[in-house]
Amino acid sequence: MKGRRLIFFAYLCGMEENMRISSVQNARIKRLVALQQKSAMRRESGIIVVEGQRELMHCAQAGHEVLAVYFCPALLGGPADDYHCPCYEVTHEVYEKIAYRGSTEGIIAEVRPRLLTLDDLHLPERPLLMVLEAVEKPGNLGAVLRSADAAPADAVLVCDPLTDLYNPNIIRSSIGAIFTVPTVACTSEQCIQFLKTHNIQILTAQLQDSHPYYATDMRRGTAIVMGTESTGLTDRWRQAADAHIRIPMRGQLDSLNVSVSAAILLFEAIRQREG
Repeated sequence: MKGRRLIFFAYLCGMEENMRISSVQNARIKRLVALQQKSAMRRESGIIVVEGQRELMHCAQAGHEVLAVYFCPALLGGPADDYHCPCYEVTHEVYEKIAYRGSTEGIIAEVRPRLLTLDDLHLPERPLLMVLEAVEKPGNLGAVLRSADAAPADAVLVCDPLTDLYNPNIIRSSIGAIFTVPTVACTSEQCIQFLKTHNIQILTAQLQDSHPYYATDMRRGTAIVMGTESTGLTDRWRQAADAHIRIPMRGQLDSLNVSVSAAILLFEAIRQREG
């Protein structure tokens, strides 16, 4: 598997000669670190950082523009030549400086992402969508994206987000699912209008005035809407909903992690559709 990935990257980023960076004071390295750490810089430049072989493979396959690759041969398992964008070989010391996560695979890239809008979505006749309102924890969004990829959902709509979609923690925790599942950031008002226009039923996950999730028909076009663990959904979503659903809690606690709840509800929708 590792050899096949190396072949893929060799195909992806060819160039006539590699360049080597051995100083952590190099301007490119400083820029890369800043892009990792500062959401404002990512937003202003329109450039994100993707770390890891699997993540970069999914990113490129989804049509995002890879601008530059930085690799450490000792960690990657070999050279990364014949790329179609500038490739920079870095020393182990430099790679430790730019690596965002402790466990890594020796390759990082600067990428100009394709930012999707609601109008860019090409949905099937009976779409299954996951909608998250005001998600604030990158790890939760990443985990939801993994479930959305696994089910699969046709898209994830992130309404009024409190973190940018390409936060390094989201890319890492989703293990690249941010690139495999169409993901759109929008306002709640835009999302509700979109769902109503396309005749997609809105199911809000909430404890109050709700029915068990398995007693709710999810075979038609469906959007499963979830809020934050601390405050739940706002009234605008409760009022826009076609039905309210809940996951019965048999223990002493009254809630589950949002990513666990999302997985349960998504796979129930798939069970109903395949049953």
